[in-house]
Amino acid sequence: MAAYWKRMFVIALAFQGLLIANAYNEEEDIPEEWILLHVVQGQIAAGNYTYLRLNHEGKIVLQMQSLKGDADLYVSDVTLHPSFDDYELQSVTCGQDVVRVPAHFHRPVGIGIYGHPYHLESEFEMKVYYDQTVVEYPFSTGSYNPENMEMSQKQFHSTEDESQDEESVFWTILIGILKLILEILF
Repeated sequence: MAAYWKRMFVIALAFQGLLIANAYNEEEDIPEEWILLHVVQGQIAAGNYTYLRLNHEGKIVLQMQSLKGDADLYVSDVTLHPSFDDYELQSVTCGQDVVRVPAHFHRPVGIGIYGHPYHLESEFEMKVYYDQTVVEYPFSTGSYNPENMEMSQKQFHSTEDESQDEESVFWTILIGILKLILEILF
């Protein structure tokens, strides 16, 4: 009988060690370049929203864990009250929700936390990180610059628009010639 209790004690210690190691690994998954800014905890009733406002500049990572129920995350730089109908970024998983807010989003950024209607009440914990990583592209001379990216996208769209205009004029002329030929023949 004593051997049985010793085995149960060793199993319980091993299980507790695994739980501690798992909790440690969750914190270890956070990159060194991320700086924890805030931890927000709250509750929300089914079908309701809680709104937060993000004023920090730069790349921000919102990492929300539903502790009870299911809370969903909606983010917008257009409205301070984003919803499942009006948002720019979202994460609607049943577990951990993560949204990366780009540096070019206009501040303040609206954050909407929605309590899923399948649960009477949802509890959440959201960690707000500042991501200070610099993105390097292999074909660029320096680090990523969103202004250069916007400029190149505008140039791409303008050349694309010009080619569509030329194509449209071509088709208009071709259709006009075909109509003229059909009128002459019939």
